[in-house]
Amino acid sequence: MQVKICGITNLEDALNAINLGADFLGFVFYKKSPRSISVSDAKKIIELLPKSVGKVGVFVDASELTIKSAVKKCNLDYIQLHGDEDAAFCKKLSNKGKIKIIKAFRIKDAGSLKQLADYEVDAYLLDAFDEKVRGGSGKNFNWGLLSKIKNLEFNIILSGGLNSKNVKKLIKRFKPYAVDVSSGVERTAGKKDYRLMRDFILSAKEAYL
Repeated sequence: MQVKICGITNLEDALNAINLGADFLGFVFYKKSPRSISVSDAKKIIELLPKSVGKVGVFVDASELTIKSAVKKCNLDYIQLHGDEDAAFCKKLSNKGKIKIIKAFRIKDAGSLKQLADYEVDAYLLDAFDEKVRGGSGKNFNWGLLSKIKNLEFNIILSGGLNSKNVKKLIKRFKPYAVDVSSGVERTAGKKDYRLMRDFILSAKEAYL
C-alpha cells in the first residue's frame, strides 16, 4: 500500500515522513492553502530528499507555464491538479507520459464519479467536496460510493477525512491504489505530528499484511 503525505512545508516533516515509510510527499503550490509553499522553498527541501520518494506538486487552476516552471525547478515526479482542469489540459501537461499526472476530483455524489472516464491520467485522487477549500478540509465523502468504481481499472488515491483509525478498514474494503492524508496527521495546518504520521502510515501498510 502506497501512502502520500501531503502539505509538506518543512524539511523535518519531510524526512520524518520518509523515515516512517511514506512513498510520496505533496507540496502545495496554491497561495490560498494554509499549507502553501513557495517553489523556492520546496526546491530547497526536495534537493535534500532521496530519489526513491515521489515528489508531487499540487496545483489549483494554475497556468501551463507556472506548472512547467515548478516541475523543472523542483524536479517533480508528479503533477497533481486540484482545480477545474479539463481532460485536454491534463493530457497536454503529461507530454506523452513524460511526467505523471494525478487529477483530483471533489466528490459530491454518484454523479461526480462519472467525470473519471473522461480523463486519461496516471491516478485519480478522490476527495470530499467543500465550497471553501480545495483539499485538506479533513472532511470525508460518502465512501460507499467507491463500490461503484472499485472494479474498474482506475488507479484510485483515496483522500479526505482519513486518519489512523479508519484508514486500515477503508483499504481492506476498497483496495485503492494509494491513500493520501494531510490534515489527519497534523498538529496545526502545515505542521505534521510525528506520532499521527507514524500511526497512519503503520495502519495503512498493515492493511495488506
